[in-house]
Amino acid sequence: MSSEVRVKLADVPDGAAVRAQGGPHGICIARLGSDLYAIADRCSHQLWPLSDGEVDPFACTIECTKHGSTFSLKDGSPQCLPATRPVEVYPVRVEGDEVVVTIE
Repeated sequence: MSSEVRVKLADVPDGAAVRAQGGPHGICIARLGSDLYAIADRCSHQLWPLSDGEVDPFACTIECTKHGSTFSLKDGSPQCLPATRPVEVYPVRVEGDEVVVTIE
């Protein structure tokens, strides 16, 4: 059974990430211009919140502030060590003035 997480689009600043409640560990929602991404808000290496990290708009990644691992916002794959396992990626869309993340 799927569920949805909704946040106001205005609450997701361009070039940054925010945390939303949902899923097993929270959701990290990142915005790059008109593109939105939603991944699990938990680094696969040290279980640290990714939403605290810096978003790289050119590489489309987010960096974990604990040990510096970066993850693709597109597919959740780790881009550098020490993380070796991907994080979950969730479908995201905009409805009116809300960002909607589907958790399956």
